Amino acid sequence: MAEISLDFKFRSRREKVWEALTDPDILSEWVMPNDFKPIVGHQCQFRNEEINLVVDSVVLAVEAPVRLSYTWVGGPLDTVVTWTLTEDEEWTVLHLDHTGFREEDMAYNGARYGWSDKIETLARILDQE
Repeated sequence: MAEISLDFKFRSRREKVWEALTDPDILSEWVMPNDFKPIVGHQCQFRNEEINLVVDSVVLAVEAPVRLSYTWVGGPLDTVVTWTLTEDEEWTVLHLDHTGFREEDMAYNGARYGWSDKIETLARILDQE
């Protein structure tokens, strides 16, 4: 099994980054339009109509403002996304584990690139506030 494990640093407070991970309106700005709710067991979808992509998700864990986990099932992917947040006096570190890939194939590389690209958008959103 292959796994994506990435760390991102932000100067924003952990609670602000948490809000960007859990508020469906903010998520729509940097991930995709969605009907997400940070409630364990909630079933939702992330949708990108431009490329006809629907990602089905079930929220697996919500430990505000430290850990969020949900399934990420769409196209060839049947995986799990887990975000973990830590902070010190200067930084909030957002750690991503995206697990469940069979191998380092096109889906894996696409997800790895996609998350890095989306995080750049998140950074711009956080910098505006």
